[in-house]
Amino acid sequence: MLPVVWLDDAITDLTTVITFVASENPSAARRLKTRLEAAPLPLTEHPYLYPLGRVPGTRELVAHPNYIIVYRVSSERIEVVNVLHARQEYPLS
Repeated sequence: MLPVVWLDDAITDLTTVITFVASENPSAARRLKTRLEAAPLPLTEHPYLYPLGRVPGTRELVAHPNYIIVYRVSSERIEVVNVLHARQEYPLS
């Protein structure tokens, strides 16, 4: 079983998303945070469960209709790289 590690950029992305949602609806922000943090947990046993990402070496998990979690698998761990809004341009050109 590989551990899931959130990289600094992913933590920043998550904080930005939750802060934005909380400014309009704190209750929804709490639910979304719980959902986004829980979404990668099945990867510990099934790291290749989701399709290849747009950036080589990554995979993309649709954690919510509006949010995608970008992650990569190494021999030692699963790294959550980014949390993106589904309409966000990614990768940046």
